[in-house]
Amino acid sequence: MLFGNTFHVFSYEWKKSYFKFHAPYSDLSYAVEAEKGGARAILMAVQVNIIKYFLFVRNRDENISLQSLCEISQTEQENALAESLGDILWTAGEGRKATVCLVTTDAYFTPSTEYTIDNFTERLQLFEFFEKEAAQKFICDHIHCFKGEGSHGVILFLYSLLFSRTLERLQKDLDFTTSHLLQFSLGNFICRQAILNIILTGRASPHVFNGFQKFNSEGGVQELLHGVLTRSEVGYLHWNKEEVEHYRLLQVGSMLKTPKLPIWLCNINGTYSVLFSTNRLLLSDWKMEHIFDLYLYNGQPSQKKTVHLTIVAQIHRDVAAHGPHHP
Repeated sequence: MLFGNTFHVFSYEWKKSYFKFHAPYSDLSYAVEAEKGGARAILMAVQVNIIKYFLFVRNRDENISLQSLCEISQTEQENALAESLGDILWTAGEGRKATVCLVTTDAYFTPSTEYTIDNFTERLQLFEFFEKEAAQKFICDHIHCFKGEGSHGVILFLYSLLFSRTLERLQKDLDFTTSHLLQFSLGNFICRQAILNIILTGRASPHVFNGFQKFNSEGGVQELLHGVLTRSEVGYLHWNKEEVEHYRLLQVGSMLKTPKLPIWLCNINGTYSVLFSTNRLLLSDWKMEHIFDLYLYNGQPSQKKTVHLTIVAQIHRDVAAHGPHHP
């Protein structure tokens, strides 16, 4: 399901990846560090949910200041990570079950000759939960398994995500364009869109348009391409210079482009970042769209502070006076 065969294993780069926050009570105390590599996409997709927790789950105010994200303790960081991971897994399990994978000292199966041993997957133990709060508490109690150096934290979360979704549901989510979830590129395995969509929406749709689209294959057989079916709480934006130059820019549907909350995972030329607003009403009240603030975190080691953007939209006078006109 991950690699397309049983011969590949996770690289050293993947194995060393874990959820590491910036220093508590710092300008980026809400953010996880995201180094280069295939696991970076997962870290940034989870970051979207961590920001959602700090701004809109833990806090119920309509508009809060960015300063609140700079006053976060280590305990609050750990709670946010546990709450976010548990929420993602519970959503992937369609609100009925979450599965958490941890590494133990015992090996639970002996690899056959067709399987490449990695001294990691053989030692996984699965813990199933039928209440979201129980899964979140368990993750919080074992948070070092996800945020400790050498913990394989990102891979553990990825395995937990697959088992929470179940392999049967994953097969139904995917279409003929995506048979497995990781793609080999430039010497490393990178995440396909389906993995990001599980984290953002709970469903492993391989595409970002709304609903389903018909596709005629070379043999004349009509296939269905699987997109996003419901408006998600958090969103996704995509832009690629090469795609623009070749007139094949990926079109993101409204389900992801206009989420319920103003937080987006952005894929710009293959580099992931997070764009967000502290104003809960930004996407539900058109009056907020005249002038508003957005904040950007790109996960790069060189970033020391959150980037602050002020957006001024040109609105016609009749719209300002009478409200927006919808076609």
